[in-house]
Amino acid sequence: MNLEKRPLFVHIISHGPHCLDGVAAAVAIARARTNAEVIPWFVNNNDVNDAIHQLVCAPADADHEVWITDVSWTDRAADHRLRSLTDRGVRVHWIDHHRTAIERFRAGEVEVPFAACVVTERFAASRLVYEYLRDHLDETTAHERFFDLWPLIERADDTDRWIHRIEGSHELALTVRTMGSIEAYYDLLDIDRDLHYTPRMRAARERIDEELRRSFETAERQRFSVRLPTGLTLVTSICSGYPSEVADAMSKSTPNAVFALYDSKCLAVSLRRSPDCTVDLSHVARVFGGGGHPAAAGCELPWLGIDIPRGMADLIAPVLARGLR
Repeated sequence: MNLEKRPLFVHIISHGPHCLDGVAAAVAIARARTNAEVIPWFVNNNDVNDAIHQLVCAPADADHEVWITDVSWTDRAADHRLRSLTDRGVRVHWIDHHRTAIERFRAGEVEVPFAACVVTERFAASRLVYEYLRDHLDETTAHERFFDLWPLIERADDTDRWIHRIEGSHELALTVRTMGSIEAYYDLLDIDRDLHYTPRMRAARERIDEELRRSFETAERQRFSVRLPTGLTLVTSICSGYPSEVADAMSKSTPNAVFALYDSKCLAVSLRRSPDCTVDLSHVARVFGGGGHPAAAGCELPWLGIDIPRGMADLIAPVLARGLR
């Protein structure tokens, strides 16, 4: 009898790579599965369906886990793909805290036999993942390096739910957002309990102030406001990153407002609201195929990116047609 233990592959689909919550969730899984080959895949909300369809889970003679964290899918065919994986023995886990995901789950629109499913607004996804793993660690997998992650998880939860009671949490989230590719994941994977910044993290932090200033200036130049009959003000604009910070600054002079900011960095629309506004932005985003939380949501409107180059062409082409030299 061959008692050799089969290799374990852990496939993570999480929100990112510029989202501290999604990245921290993936880091928690990787630190808990030290005996596995971990394959992280960071996606925006609109890319989740494709990511699930592209899951291969090879080689077939190994054990596989799939973790989908801080994101959800909308395609029923994605349910079928996940069921086909569970039929093969793949253990599929889903942990999310977005209201749109919760509503779909409660409505019975998700039909997958999960190994674990935690869908609640109680905490941010990273904390839900961490606490689930903590409660299910056994003596063979429990280790100090996993528990040392708690300060990171605590800050990810604090900033993602906009509590901002822990010093340095917002700065850390901005630093991760500024970092490119999946550098943040690999840096946080080895971060210590005191959260000492790596050289790449320090360099990213130094870029933040200048990038924030440019984004504020861009948004103010492009700002457009519409006063609605309900008394609500809709403010639309373009920013170059940091939509939450831009909306927060604008809300200081515009009460009872919803801010729709097209982020030229990620080519998506971020929806934010002023502190006194009660509109559930997750419902607004869902109309456009997106999702999120009541106070912070987002969606992708691909045609917006087409209108800008088309508008430039309409302006410049007639000038070039005159044969200027």
